[in-house]
Amino acid sequence: MKEDFLHYIWKHKKFDFQNLKTEDGAAVVLKSVGSHNLHAGPDFFNATINIDGQLWAGNVEIHLKSSDWYAHHHENDPAYDNVILHVVWNHDTDVFRKDNSAIPVLELSKYVDSNLIYKYEALVGKSLKWINCEHELPEVDEFLKQHWLERLYFERLEQKSTVIIKLLKDSKNDWDAVLFKMLTKGFGTNINGEAFFSLANSIDLGVVRKTHHDQLKLEALLFGQASFLDEEIESAYHKQLKKEYHFLKSKFQLDNQSVLPIQFFRLRPNNFPTIRLSQLASLYASTDSLFSKIITLKSKQDFYDLFEVKASSFWDTHYTFKKETAKRSKKLSELFIDLLLINTIIPLQFCYTQSQSKPNADAVLNIIQEIKAEKNGIVDRFGSLKMTSVNAMHSQALIQLKKEYCDRNLCLQCAVGSSLVK
Repeated sequence: MKEDFLHYIWKHKKFDFQNLKTEDGAAVVLKSVGSHNLHAGPDFFNATINIDGQLWAGNVEIHLKSSDWYAHHHENDPAYDNVILHVVWNHDTDVFRKDNSAIPVLELSKYVDSNLIYKYEALVGKSLKWINCEHELPEVDEFLKQHWLERLYFERLEQKSTVIIKLLKDSKNDWDAVLFKMLTKGFGTNINGEAFFSLANSIDLGVVRKTHHDQLKLEALLFGQASFLDEEIESAYHKQLKKEYHFLKSKFQLDNQSVLPIQFFRLRPNNFPTIRLSQLASLYASTDSLFSKIITLKSKQDFYDLFEVKASSFWDTHYTFKKETAKRSKKLSELFIDLLLINTIIPLQFCYTQSQSKPNADAVLNIIQEIKAEKNGIVDRFGSLKMTSVNAMHSQALIQLKKEYCDRNLCLQCAVGSSLVK
């Protein structure tokens, strides 16, 4: 039994959900199982469940055993504070919230037809493996695996280049405009990346060029286009931004109707869009010819120095416009800069050298191999199969391997699969 199979059972309600009871005997009526979360945090968001006559709205966490809650240290992670139901295959211990109230437990094994597993295996046409070669992979030749990972990394760069090339064409070969859009998207991270990208698309780079020497103006431009200045807030800083934005909006005929909603939910405070937009404004306000600098840097430390910026002083004591917090400087962390390098800067450098007919694979490898491997479920699982990530080139390659080959059953197009068949 695997957790991902439990996710399938819960998501598609492949169990007797008419007569559910918690381990304490409370009746459970499912209104909505919630939306499947494939990132960090609880497994299903925004579920609505009636428990013992009371309607709850919140998150659902799924484990093989109840004790996995503590094995995964969820008791120390605020992201799990809003879990309303703990769904497990086997209930072996009670789990408590910070206020010592027990989280209701549903033991799913009591409500699943014993034939379901066999039917599911017949449906997918193979045994329930994470990847087809998981038993053989640890024994595959190490040189073959390492060579394949390097090829996979450059394949992933090529895929990312297609987005950059399209942006370059749309901007009539303006690399600075491409950088602004890609960098803004990167500052939005996974959660707000598309919304930040739509924000960047709503602003002509000429406006950025005319305002970037004044950080307040640039912040007003970004916050205004993000609709963060629509409210009336008793803050001198907010009022100043609002006044500046109204001037810029009128002068440059700005329109933000196409900007997607930006969210705070599921984000740690340091990743709040308010902080990230101020940091982005600080980067542009403190750096002339940003693209020219980025394209010439050759080491991770060079980029750490370039991106040594922080949000403006107001944000030392705020994460939002309304609530004051303990004083703390909001600098870009090295971990965040690493993400920008992996997902934005290195693909841009790669694409630029390709466009200039001066490809330099060694330069790309030198930087990516300086960066620590990413931490995620795919990388961790490959690590358990003796395919360990030493650096970010490996972790990016493993993501490519899983999504483009393993998940699509393209074993014969994979160097590892091909070697096993031979």
